Amino acid sequence: MGLHFHRNPDGTTTGRNEANGFTVTHAEEEEVKRQLYEDAGWEYTPPPPPVPPGFHRFSLVHDDFRAFGFGDERYARLRARPPEGCAPVDRGCFALECERPGKTLLDAVAGTVAEVRREHGLVMNSLGVEKTQEWFDTDSKDGYAAQIVAHVVLMAADRARLLGYGRKDVVRLLDATGIE
Repeated sequence: MGLHFHRNPDGTTTGRNEANGFTVTHAEEEEVKRQLYEDAGWEYTPPPPPVPPGFHRFSLVHDDFRAFGFGDERYARLRARPPEGCAPVDRGCFALECERPGKTLLDAVAGTVAEVRREHGLVMNSLGVEKTQEWFDTDSKDGYAAQIVAHVVLMAADRARLLGYGRKDVVRLLDATGIE
């Protein structure tokens, strides 16, 4: 069974339960999600309240191919003293759920990644985003699309390091795109 969501040009959201064809369109995306979950027989949990202005909510994950779990000793200090505004969570791997200040989401993520690296010697390499091809909220620098950008950049930096590429190699590739 699959639930599919689509943002319409008029600002509404349409959701469809592929299993039975149930379709709903509404101005509020969360209402569409709630109705589809109810139709599917799934528990719906509303999103948390918005963060204060100048703060951003995101997850940071240490995604290690060697399958270190949340309880691994390498994370003991970070579990005991996470950055302010972050809480350790077990996602089958080590993760931090964060509400941190920053001019933009990318600024808040970068500051947190740098703090974890500096204070604990660990490079957080993912935001735990799945289905990165699903772009919502492309009108905002701080929405879901920004989480996808931060996730992909962190993942690319980590994979480049594993292959033996350095910072200059990654920056050269970014510079080659002509992004300003």
